[in-house]
Amino acid sequence: MTFRITKATVGATVGTALEWYDFSLYATASALVFPAVFFPTDNALTATLASFATFAVGFFARPIGGVIIGNLGDRFGRRQMLFLTLILMGASSTLIGLIPSVAAIGMAAPILLIVLRVLQGFGAGGEYAGATLLAAEHSHEESRGLNAAIPGAGNAAGALLATGVLTLLSTTLSQDAFLAWGWRIAFLLSIAVCVVGVVIRLRVPESPEFVETKAEGKVTPVAIRELFRSAGRRIPLAMLASIGPNVASYLPSVYAITYLTTIVNAPAWIGLTGILIGNLLKFVTIPAAGWISDRVGRRPVFLAGAIGAVILVYPFFFLLNTGTPLLIWIALVLIFTFCNDAMLAAQSGFMSELFDVRYRYTGVTFSREITGALVGGTLPFVAAALTAAAGGAFWLVALYCVALMILAAIGMYFLPETRTLAGAHPKEPAGAA
Repeated sequence: MTFRITKATVGATVGTALEWYDFSLYATASALVFPAVFFPTDNALTATLASFATFAVGFFARPIGGVIIGNLGDRFGRRQMLFLTLILMGASSTLIGLIPSVAAIGMAAPILLIVLRVLQGFGAGGEYAGATLLAAEHSHEESRGLNAAIPGAGNAAGALLATGVLTLLSTTLSQDAFLAWGWRIAFLLSIAVCVVGVVIRLRVPESPEFVETKAEGKVTPVAIRELFRSAGRRIPLAMLASIGPNVASYLPSVYAITYLTTIVNAPAWIGLTGILIGNLLKFVTIPAAGWISDRVGRRPVFLAGAIGAVILVYPFFFLLNTGTPLLIWIALVLIFTFCNDAMLAAQSGFMSELFDVRYRYTGVTFSREITGALVGGTLPFVAAALTAAAGGAFWLVALYCVALMILAAIGMYFLPETRTLAGAHPKEPAGAA
């Protein structure tokens, strides 16, 4: 049994790492490459906002993909959907690397970019939830938090690989060569990543909880309808809680990269290096947070990350403004790694226990991905606009992020603790949502 759990968790995590390479690659490129290649203009802010708008488009496709893939996953199984998400991400990312620039084909270039970004988002909408559920549903109840959290480290591995490839290309090539063709190499590698991911996931068995539910004839054909009928009160609070990981991830990993280069005038390598360091640390912090959540509960770990982010947002920007590499790296790691990972790891185990197996995939994707679209996808764009409105100062952005993190903490606070109910549909305590 232990070997089976390890095999499922590792398979889900490696597949997620390979798939998140594609999604993370777009995030970094939207800050460093796409403004010049697809939205060239004399106004740097306009180009950046246009690029971040396409970044947001992928997030608005994620809820659609998440609900559709989640419903199919609750009906036909988690494993099959993870093949679909991997192929969608790999194919769309590879094709992005083949899009000619605006100089070559005009407005058709950004249109093609948006279409492929939508396909990316559609696939990503069902990926993370499916991977965490596959790992969690293969695990023993006493280690479910750890197993569910580990695919989050796969996200970090994919992001690390994407950032590393782009950093290598941007530092070994001239700026002109990198913008002309160098960045494309990173996207074209997606086809190889996709093939390796499919091979690995072929070795992962289906979720035993889903197999048991199907054998008992309890699979529902329209999971989202059953979700709202049976657990509708939990959904708004779960959506609020999902705000936290989105803010603590995309503020440092996407917007801060632009902030450092355009406001602080720091070289791009400083921010990229900080993200590399943060992602390396995630191989320890995410499993550790998941392990701790198995012992003290999901809610305390999540709330520690959310409250920590509230406290650290203003110091985060002060450290960025120093322009000193070491202080910038400390700022990025505090938010991107410690605060984010506490919330992300706890949320993974929490979500796998919050909803019944009959509509669990749908419940997780619905709660995560709509919030991801409204908050995560728009955060770089909104942050850039708020910074411009404040004349380059950060206080408006910091205030916005603090408000969002408080909402996340409120959402988690009013949800029931699920650790002692691992694997079961948690009963509503008196007065709880």
